[in-house]
Amino acid sequence: MTERTLTLRELNRATLARQYLLDRAALDVPEAIAGLVGLQAQVNNPPYIGLWTRLRDFRRGELTALMRRRAVVRGALLRSTLHLLTAEDYLLLRPAIQPALERALRSFFGAQARGLDTARLVATALPLLEERPRSFTELRAALVAIEPDRQPEALAYAVRTYLPLVQVPPGGTWGSGGSPAYALAEPWLGGVVAGPQESFRALVWRYLAAFGPATVRDLQVWSGLTGLKDAVAALRPKLCAFRDEQGRELLDLPDRPLPPADLPAPPRFLPEYDNLLLAHADRTRVIPDEYRSLIFLSAARVRATYLLDGIVRGAWKTERVRDAATLVVEPFAPLSPPDRAALADEGERLLRFIADDAATFAVRFAEPV
Repeated sequence: MTERTLTLRELNRATLARQYLLDRAALDVPEAIAGLVGLQAQVNNPPYIGLWTRLRDFRRGELTALMRRRAVVRGALLRSTLHLLTAEDYLLLRPAIQPALERALRSFFGAQARGLDTARLVATALPLLEERPRSFTELRAALVAIEPDRQPEALAYAVRTYLPLVQVPPGGTWGSGGSPAYALAEPWLGGVVAGPQESFRALVWRYLAAFGPATVRDLQVWSGLTGLKDAVAALRPKLCAFRDEQGRELLDLPDRPLPPADLPAPPRFLPEYDNLLLAHADRTRVIPDEYRSLIFLSAARVRATYLLDGIVRGAWKTERVRDAATLVVEPFAPLSPPDRAALADEGERLLRFIADDAATFAVRFAEPV
């Protein structure tokens, strides 16, 4: 049987549908976070914005309360970056990501990571964490005492790599700062991490449900794992396959939505580091190649962007002067009057969500880049 070829626009609409970006979803917050397989969260506020743009009537306090109840947690996961996940998903998916965490340790710290006695570092940190949650500042002080010639950051990172740790609120909540404390995941969440085989299968299934149809390379880019061709091939009989316009095989779960290419897509504002922009090796399904350098900046920064007709067409930021809040829209190309009006309307709603304590709100359009 010949595999169906999906156009770029069909892939765009499939991904938007699964990311709740065609229509705001009437889901509770944990269900939405599980459906998205987490939100990238190395900065505190973007996950809140990512949920606001995807859910009906989302309120910041909902997510903060879930974090305080330990139903949603912030910890290192995909691409070795902090993510916000349900507690169940952190325990389920963490084992599958272990090779990526170890590779990131070697990549980030180079010579400082070579020859580390990680078992000794874990043995030093474990009783401290069993006693109570600890900040990395506290952990570094204890670890430097046994490895005085190593970078303190490398030592703490090694502990984070080999021990499943989650942040303790208020760490990760809206507007919080300082040095957050970390706890051992299993006692803090009252569960047990999954076995590696169960974890990997769940990782593949959940990725395809949230971002498919996708290639094996897409899965690798999203997860930070490498060399997955054979492991995914073992799951192949339970998957369906398509081709993209370049002839690459796309895998998917059976019966997942594939909306028509001409389905309307409303304007949407995405926060910094949104996983929609990071979940595929071929990002042209949402980002034109000519705009990549305007979105992905130095030091692995990813700008806050907006979508028009499902495609990234510009960036945005907020400015605050006393009680006056402004959302600045930065188009990458000239805007039509209808697009400008739609962005202004959606942008003011976003601004009122972000700066709910302001007295005045304005949307300003910069000149196209």
